[in-house]
Amino acid sequence: MEVLQKLGVALGFATLAGLNLYLTVFATSLALYNGWIVLTPEYASLQILGHPAVMIVAGILYLVEFCADKVPWLDSLWDLIHTAIRPLGGAFLALKTLGNPDPVFDVVAALLAGGVTLTVHGAKAGTRLVANGSPEPFSNVALSLTEDVAVVGGLGLLDYSYQHNPWLALVVFGLILLTLLYATPKIFRFLRIKFWLFWKKLASPAATGRDALPGRELPAEPDLLFHRLNPQGETIAWTVPCLTGGSSRGGLPNNFNGWLVATRETPDKLHFVGQRGWRSLTKTLDLDGCKFSREPRFLSEDLVIYHPDRGTKQTFVFDRSRSALVEAVTTLLRERSAAPEPALPGRPVPGHGVRVLESV
Repeated sequence: MEVLQKLGVALGFATLAGLNLYLTVFATSLALYNGWIVLTPEYASLQILGHPAVMIVAGILYLVEFCADKVPWLDSLWDLIHTAIRPLGGAFLALKTLGNPDPVFDVVAALLAGGVTLTVHGAKAGTRLVANGSPEPFSNVALSLTEDVAVVGGLGLLDYSYQHNPWLALVVFGLILLTLLYATPKIFRFLRIKFWLFWKKLASPAATGRDALPGRELPAEPDLLFHRLNPQGETIAWTVPCLTGGSSRGGLPNNFNGWLVATRETPDKLHFVGQRGWRSLTKTLDLDGCKFSREPRFLSEDLVIYHPDRGTKQTFVFDRSRSALVEAVTTLLRERSAAPEPALPGRPVPGHGVRVLESV
């Protein structure tokens, strides 16, 4: 029972350190210093957190983080700086909790605790990047306050578990960790794309007139995928590389790297071929009744295809250096939607609405 209790407390400290290391240390230090928590002998190594110097330094750093966490993009920079600091702090707190003198055990425990803290930190950083995509600062303030409340509540849960139920902290924080492990690949994929867009915004030169024109050829892999989607052998009118963005009502999944392809024979259709890891994706979008919009963002240029009557929407993401290209594609799509359909033998007449014809 004592081992389970220690594991639960160590897991809790590692998890909370990923959200806010300084608040975790400061609140624990404050409680120990004022005697709100009385440690049993097996937790004697945690008593160092009650030292006044630890409390003062942690309190000052928490005040700095409290302010930085509520400023859009400054919070993401702060998270980037703490990508190494928080896992080290989480590992330290876990080791002090477990208090095992075996060096081999210490190394294994430090690696596991650091991994837990890094996972939580990654989830927090990814959430902040999503919030920073919105123009208002209120979501950053709300997220920061929610994280602070979660840390204080988590420390209260640890204290209750320590006093009454050794299983409680282990079960609760274990479930949180399993949930985050499931979501971590999606979070890190999102972070990778955001950092790529940020780098392109800083490093890419201004677009030339040639860059503003869509191409007419596909690389080998996308061409093979398009061949499966195009058994009739339709001719490519133009094609552009992009990322899939947000969608509604059965649209394309997020964060697929691929190509938009328009053909001469079917102006009311737009094809997407893409790949993400081992997964490939080929889909055809029916453009009948759709409208098209270019929407500049802080890190990206978005092409939005939407149907105002049905409320469906599909976004394609380009880096900021491609603004002229996105404008050109938007114009081409508007021209295609206004053009009369060619009369092809045996071709059914599409009905009104937005349909996604899928072939994966």
